[in-house]
Amino acid sequence: MRQLYIKQKVFSLSGKFTVKDQQEQDVYYVEGSFLRVPKTFSIMNTTRDEVALITKKIFSFLPKFLVEVNGREVLTIKKEFSFFKARYTIDAAGIEVRGNWWDMNFQVYQHGEVVGEVSKEWFTWGDSYKVQVLKEEMETLMIALVVAVDCVKADQDSSSAGSIDFG
Repeated sequence: MRQLYIKQKVFSLSGKFTVKDQQEQDVYYVEGSFLRVPKTFSIMNTTRDEVALITKKIFSFLPKFLVEVNGREVLTIKKEFSFFKARYTIDAAGIEVRGNWWDMNFQVYQHGEVVGEVSKEWFTWGDSYKVQVLKEEMETLMIALVVAVDCVKADQDSSSAGSIDFG
């Protein structure tokens, strides 16, 4: 099992942050596109090779985020039509998310087997998440999933606050 930590920089306009291991070494770099359409987040390994990409689809009726890992689309997070409370679903072949993913407390299953867990770290400056990876081959997907959910939440917060959403 490997534990990783995602700590976003508060007030960072560029959307750049790192994913660290337990020894506080950088393991992944995440860079968002600021004021660019479509909005994307690129996840790179230590040699700065892109290993995952999150893209907000701009030509869809309701918000939709696509997640690619190693050039292959692996999951989609989309908003469902609802009159009252915002509802989102995560679609992924063989992947299931159980728990409260909106509050960043959930487990990720692959074909019924737990492959990772995510929990929000409280009392920290900015959003900080602990990601436990139980299957090494699922590490990149787990990081991409956390970043994608965080993108969806930020997008929802900006649109519900009445602010301008650039993408």
